[in-house]
Amino acid sequence: VDELLGKGLTPGQAILLGGEPGVGKSTLLLQLTGALADQGRRTVYASGEESLPQLRDRAERLGVLAPGLEALATASADDALAVLDGPEPPAVLVLDSVQTLVTAEAEGLPGGPNQVRAVATMAIERAKAVGTALVLVGHVTKDGDIAGPKLLEHMVDTVLSLEGDKKHLARLLRV
Repeated sequence: VDELLGKGLTPGQAILLGGEPGVGKSTLLLQLTGALADQGRRTVYASGEESLPQLRDRAERLGVLAPGLEALATASADDALAVLDGPEPPAVLVLDSVQTLVTAEAEGLPGGPNQVRAVATMAIERAKAVGTALVLVGHVTKDGDIAGPKLLEHMVDTVLSLEGDKKHLARLLRV
């Protein structure tokens, strides 16, 4: 990941990670946040899809539990972004996935264009303001596009795509 991003994650950087459901986006990001937490960086993994016990079980299986790795299970973008408040915001915040989060600031259903755009805008602005690297997870549609408004890809600094066949171990991470 460091090689793909040049010199690794940059404070305030916004990344969009896309891929088909089940390809390994969450696993890759849990490994990344666990490794960063093991280096003494505070990381927060906010999941709108999995419960805390599910995240803990996966982190244990991967061997990435570390004191600086915090997790949050919520569908509320406002709750997830609250971790950026306070004197010591995390070095990295993962929002998995942007399609599952909702905010009262926008109308529409979770995953709808208004909600996805509003959640992404709020997250990017707040993360940049406090210098937290932000990773937004986005699912890929049957057409191969990241779900949600196409504008989402233009809002972030970097778009990563995780590709591969679920039947094989190998994956390809593209920038």
